[in-house]
Amino acid sequence: MDKPCSLVAAKVVFIGAGPGEADLITVRGSRLLSQAQVVLFDALADATLRDLAPQADWIDVGKRGFSGKEGSDFNGQTRINQLLVEQSLATGAIHGERGLVARLKGGDPSLFGRLEEELHVLNEAGIPCEVVPGVTSALAAAAATKRPLTRRGTGRSVSFTTAMTRTGDLQCGMGPGQRADTEVFYMAGRQLDPLSKGLLDAGWPAETIVSVVSRAGWPDMRHTVHTVGTLGDASSVHAGRPTLVIVGAGATDLPDQPLTHIALCGESRDHTTG
Repeated sequence: MDKPCSLVAAKVVFIGAGPGEADLITVRGSRLLSQAQVVLFDALADATLRDLAPQADWIDVGKRGFSGKEGSDFNGQTRINQLLVEQSLATGAIHGERGLVARLKGGDPSLFGRLEEELHVLNEAGIPCEVVPGVTSALAAAAATKRPLTRRGTGRSVSFTTAMTRTGDLQCGMGPGQRADTEVFYMAGRQLDPLSKGLLDAGWPAETIVSVVSRAGWPDMRHTVHTVGTLGDASSVHAGRPTLVIVGAGATDLPDQPLTHIALCGESRDHTTG
């Protein structure tokens, strides 16, 4: 794509809308959103965010999943990329350097948000841009269920994986084996039975606790607890809802007794001095 050097392009700011209700957006994100003349918004963004930018032209670019039905992928990535460039140039032509186009993404833009493709097309066109982080649904699910993703002494690492690809194939890590003490699977609602098998094949014991949360960050959030071996049972509760699966240390409930000091490597258990 040729760079439109002779034109003034409006800046594009990618804003993480957060995982659910409007007040989960960051202060910085809400401030920049209120300044935008155009907003390209995802399907999962709370509709009440429009109140922050009532003067803006709101354009729906939300994908409708990979169902294969007519219109289900109306907002394909190619169209979104084209709109980003077109709206930046059109807004810049009217507002000059004061022009601002907001690309509002559910959750955090950098996690399964196609951010790389959109940054690339803007870079090719010479259009300035900025990325504002947002709260991702894994953090909202951990907060709402009071199950920290990291645990002292037992949960030192967390991995984020998308359970669904465009072809509908299951993605269970990058290969055989457990990826982290806590594994989080996004977009897992249609894959709970295959995910159970994939986790078993990867070496997770069947009795490992699994926390399943759908519509994290919304008032109608649902939460169920299962094991790796019984994960498929969650389908009846979470069917048709954006679903996140947390496996391992971060899925377990809080212990009955408060945590005591855990000795570091080489540290004596006796902490008395002198």
